[in-house]
Amino acid sequence: MPSRTGKRRRTLLVGNVLMNSTTDFRFRSQRSEKIIALHCSGWNAKQWGSLREVLAGNFELLTPEHYGCESRGNWRGEHAFTLADEAAQSIELIDQSDDRVHLVGHSYGGALALHIALARPHKVASLVLYEPCAYHLLRQIGQAGEVGIAEIMELSAFVCARVAVGDFKDAMSSFLDYWNGPDAWAALRPDLRELMLCWAPKAPLEFHALMEEPVLLSAYAELNMPVLLMRGEYTPAPTDAIVTALSVTLPNCRLVNVSGAGHMGHVTHASDVHAAILQHLGSGSFAQSEDDR
Repeated sequence: MPSRTGKRRRTLLVGNVLMNSTTDFRFRSQRSEKIIALHCSGWNAKQWGSLREVLAGNFELLTPEHYGCESRGNWRGEHAFTLADEAAQSIELIDQSDDRVHLVGHSYGGALALHIALARPHKVASLVLYEPCAYHLLRQIGQAGEVGIAEIMELSAFVCARVAVGDFKDAMSSFLDYWNGPDAWAALRPDLRELMLCWAPKAPLEFHALMEEPVLLSAYAELNMPVLLMRGEYTPAPTDAIVTALSVTLPNCRLVNVSGAGHMGHVTHASDVHAAILQHLGSGSFAQSEDDR
């Protein structure tokens, strides 16, 4: 069983949590801007159901699904899988839009959002990132990164080995328990377990793509759009180190630490996370300068 360091708490029952009411956070806007929300590993577009309710029609929410989801199908294997392959679908959506878009990403989706922002910086109005799993940065950020990369390498090796022999249940239970605490798999709803088991063969591809992303930390200093960067109080060491590094590199970044939350804080602490997102989107700081056009 892969181990993790960092602040620990009781298991967060992600699959059984009742969403907090978010009605109080709704707002009215004359804008009709697009948001592209990128889901985490092992889930699908349904991850963003509560965010769609909160936005209440004020924004056009697009939720493309990744390879490994039923709607997208499996990666065809023409070459080694990269984040660029995953990002192509969202970049196409951005290129089809006359206006700039906001990107929202969680975990794997957060790392994907960073990749897309670098590829289309002048078409991204802002970024919202909850614990992006930009594992490639861990080798660049000193001792905290060394601790983080050791944990991710251990987790990756275990998951990939179990997937290789077809033991998807052992792979996914270890994966989920690492991110969400002991017995998180046992507490997960049966339908979400089935979803993760179907996704399991994609896991090695995502580990590879995240660790081999060929981008230096300093490159993110060129992203001038407003960024809301969030992490839970009980985030594991890898994402804790990544968020800290990004928070001092991104030039227009607001860091929000979500009290009592873990890696799935946008689900378990939805009201807090949604309030931060709505404040970010309602800040009115997205005017496009002449230099950005």
